[in-house]
Amino acid sequence: MYVQHKAMVTIIVALVFGIGIGIGNGLSICNVSIDDLLKCKPAATPPNPTPPSKECCEALSHADLSCLCTYKNSPLLPLYGIDPDLAVQLPAKCNIPNPPQC
Repeated sequence: MYVQHKAMVTIIVALVFGIGIGIGNGLSICNVSIDDLLKCKPAATPPNPTPPSKECCEALSHADLSCLCTYKNSPLLPLYGIDPDLAVQLPAKCNIPNPPQC
């Protein structure tokens, strides 16, 4: 049973990455394209996240900040190597007004 579950998860991950590669800029999370979101990856990847880059903060300045909280417990961000807890901290680190309070 565990092997079947692991195989299904692997297939789902492969499909998600395939969609992300195939559509590119078409996918977005909270009004931020996946490509722009990946600019924030170094700042949202443990164990030693870097400060967010100018490009990351610029991308987040267009985000629907309240929407970010809905991804805090989502398995989607980890598929891209992004820690959700670190990701929701980025607007405050970028000095974006009214960062989400998740």
